[in-house]
Amino acid sequence: MAARSPAQPAGAASDLAVSRETVPQHRAPGRPKHALTHTSPPMKHSRAGQLPRFPTASPEATASPEAAIFPEAAIFPEAAVFPEATASPVPPVFPEAARVPQDASASASPAEVSWTPIAEEAQRATRVKHPSDQLPRPARRRVIAVANQKGGVGKTTSTVNLAAGLALQGLRTLVVDLDPQGNASTALGIEHHAGTPSVYEVLLGEIGIADAVAVSPQSSNLLCVPATIDLAGSEIELVSMVARESRLSRALSGVALDELDVDYVFIDCPPSLGLLTVNALVAAPEVLIPIQCEYYALEGLGQLLRNIELVQAHLNPALAVSTILLTMYDGRTKLADQVTAEVREHFGDQVLRTVIPRSVKISEAPGFGQTVLTYDPGSRGALSYLDAAREIALDRGYLNRGYLNRGYLDRGFPDRGSPGDGHSDAREVAR
Repeated sequence: MAARSPAQPAGAASDLAVSRETVPQHRAPGRPKHALTHTSPPMKHSRAGQLPRFPTASPEATASPEAAIFPEAAIFPEAAVFPEATASPVPPVFPEAARVPQDASASASPAEVSWTPIAEEAQRATRVKHPSDQLPRPARRRVIAVANQKGGVGKTTSTVNLAAGLALQGLRTLVVDLDPQGNASTALGIEHHAGTPSVYEVLLGEIGIADAVAVSPQSSNLLCVPATIDLAGSEIELVSMVARESRLSRALSGVALDELDVDYVFIDCPPSLGLLTVNALVAAPEVLIPIQCEYYALEGLGQLLRNIELVQAHLNPALAVSTILLTMYDGRTKLADQVTAEVREHFGDQVLRTVIPRSVKISEAPGFGQTVLTYDPGSRGALSYLDAAREIALDRGYLNRGYLNRGYLDRGFPDRGSPGDGHSDAREVAR
């Protein structure tokens, strides 16, 4: 074929133009087929390893106005409206699912079919919110100071959740928020803005403890004496007062607590060893020490124990460390196991068997003005605190120890009767 002259562009364009009607049905060997070519034979099911062939568009379809905008509509008219209708079948993601017989579920037991993780968590939440058994009242009213001068170890979190756990199981519990930050008041849903009757006025002797008590909306058995920002300056004001270390002890007298008819009193101490913490240690015969499962928590524990010994020697001879609670346990680290083993080796049966795990639900709960037992009753954190509360109430024989008995009798707390076989039976049931 002779070369075309560059002076004939129109002729060249006419030679290259091909209409849909004149396209031959058979292409030259070796020429690739395109998916949108309108010259393929009718689509047939291809064999394994081959691509399907698409049908040729009819002249009527190519003349439609949709074909000018959507060329694929000429081949598959329904593709313009329902593109998924033209999708080719794909193999299943799980081929073995196609081989499961129709009556496979019929052979499974009802327990296996009905079990789901959500159902299991709902059952746990029901057991937390509506326990089947109630804890027995202690032989004597117990006052526990939750103290550790290191911040961020879970003092406030442990205080409010242990109190909530006891309250949910039928025991009337009082929380005294002695931290100027007022975090315990926030977690229990108690207002603590400026001007609210609080522990500050109680320490100054302006009001009695019963006048500052508020009932938590989470449980009628859960009471709280809130803390306001005024408490931050109370240490300066207490310096010039007589018996400044015993102000809280006088406010929490046996007569005052009898009016409230409470079984447990938890005092949430600030993260310091100042005058407020000393007031808590003088007012309480028992100390609960939360220990974070990290090295820094162990380093500060020695200083706290030395201060407790000073209070024992000069202000409260009946004071004793009755409970140590391990918090923020992370089982993925060897450090947590090492700290746990070292604490148990040194303190023995004073350490609770229950360990509080690190849980985001525990951290989220105060943001909603709730404890974790109310916020997410089925979570690991809620169940751990509930077990710890039961262990404090049932599994620990604190009141059978002579020095604690003397301490409660010296404080004027009446004896409600010997625990006797009731506590022993309850411990066996709990185990």
